[in-house]
Amino acid sequence: MSSQELVTLNVGGKIFTTRFSTIKQFPASRLARMLDGRDQEFKMVGGQIFVDRDGDLFSFILDFLRTHQLLLPTEFSDYLRLQREALFYELRSLVDLLNPYLLQPRPALVEVHFLSRNTQAFFRVFGSCSKTIEMLTGRITVFTEQPSAPTWNGNFFPPQMTLLPLPPQRPSYHDLVFQCGSDSTTDNQTGVRYVSIKPDNRKLANGTNVLGLLIDTLLKEGFHLVSTRTVSSEDKTECYSFERIKSPEVLITNETPKPETIIIPEQSQIKK
Repeated sequence: MSSQELVTLNVGGKIFTTRFSTIKQFPASRLARMLDGRDQEFKMVGGQIFVDRDGDLFSFILDFLRTHQLLLPTEFSDYLRLQREALFYELRSLVDLLNPYLLQPRPALVEVHFLSRNTQAFFRVFGSCSKTIEMLTGRITVFTEQPSAPTWNGNFFPPQMTLLPLPPQRPSYHDLVFQCGSDSTTDNQTGVRYVSIKPDNRKLANGTNVLGLLIDTLLKEGFHLVSTRTVSSEDKTECYSFERIKSPEVLITNETPKPETIIIPEQSQIKK
């Protein structure tokens, strides 16, 4: 096979080699115009055509060009991003094949891990949808007791405890952690952590009460409790799994509707 029959693409740093004939099967696509030099966005760099797009998703697009079939792994979930890439390359048939996947409702999952140890309770919430974690982060506030400075006004007054509001910690986009209850600080003073979950204004220190309020919040957001289990037999961490069917994602295109054409009759045609 002649090297002139092959083309090498560098898509987002990933290298792909295929035949010219494979890409030209879809003559109306941007990829076909790229080979003909009719699309100035694609540049030849070191004998390779550089495309500043997602290389991982392009592997599925190239497979579609070769087989005319859409074969995706069972764990694949980036349908919207893949359709966005298909729109960029102007592969209308691939866009149409992806529409049924986008219209399928997909569940949003949440797991609440709860550990009660002595006078403290620890929470870790995992979510398949980052928007759910962002919603909970905006509602949950942890209040920690902080001693105020002692006051002198002729007599000594011991320091008073004030509550310092703090957001829960976010180890990643898909989880958050917080705790409540009393603990011993480094100076051997006992501090208490309270948790409040909007719109409820109560500040709760008891872990079981906070767990109940957190579960009630998820239920009001449309989640359903599907299972409970013990994650670890050693520390007896409890896991509560929730599920909510998400509405289908809507694909928004950037196509601008054409303005209406108004036909103005010539002056000679206007009746006086």
